[in-house]
Amino acid sequence: MVHFFLPRRGATGRVRAGLIAPSPSVAMWFALKKILSALLLPPVSSILLALVGLWIARYHRRTGITVVVLSLLSMLVLSWPPVSDALVRSLERYPAVVPKELPSLKVQVIVVLGGGADTVAPEYGVDVLSRGARERVRYAVYLQQQTGLPILATGGSTGGTRAEALVMKDVVEREFKGRVRWTEVESLDTRSNAEKSAALLKAAGIERIALVTHGWHMVRAAEAFERAGLQVLPAPMGFKGGQARKLYRVLPRASALADSSLALHEWLGILAQHGSLDR
Repeated sequence: MVHFFLPRRGATGRVRAGLIAPSPSVAMWFALKKILSALLLPPVSSILLALVGLWIARYHRRTGITVVVLSLLSMLVLSWPPVSDALVRSLERYPAVVPKELPSLKVQVIVVLGGGADTVAPEYGVDVLSRGARERVRYAVYLQQQTGLPILATGGSTGGTRAEALVMKDVVEREFKGRVRWTEVESLDTRSNAEKSAALLKAAGIERIALVTHGWHMVRAAEAFERAGLQVLPAPMGFKGGQARKLYRVLPRASALADSSLALHEWLGILAQHGSLDR
């Protein structure tokens, strides 16, 4: 098993009932990024391109129809599982870890990234974790059970009544019988996850972490934590690429389009992260 320890490189909010509310400027920037991302990614981008094609067709029929056909074909191609699998596999660069080897590698803490907390669920009357966040939490607890290492949960509020890290802590301790030592409740994206978590851990004298997030998210996440000054052992989970081939897996599917959009979102995030760091 090959292990990857990445070498180190060199928003204030309002507290409200267990929730760190982001400042207006931070919240506005976060919302703007979400809107731009939605516009640039399928299916919205394909639909907008088709509408542009229809407008062009009023003046240049052949050109407009070509644009419409290309937009529809792009959505069809991205809905094809072999294409979505290839896009996701391009991001899943790190292998699964061997849990019992973490202490020998001098890992000091398990950091689990939030994956989205849904707003108040009417059937429960409280915020609940999204499926992706719940999968990350489950794996973090599994690693804790195998190693005895403490957990840091990171994630602020993106619209719920509580910070996501606090919802994660509840799930860890009440449902999975694990324990969370630190909760980072201010961050709204991966970069601030890293910066604010690093500040908490450095204050506790911690430098080496096992980072838990989905395999398709690990490239961007590991780089962000490494740049925040931590030594990172990627501990990916939820691998999507390379699923068994069955007849229904070669037919276009809405879930494949969602996976393609997810992968393209990550590539946009990686490019944006590199661009901001190079300036």
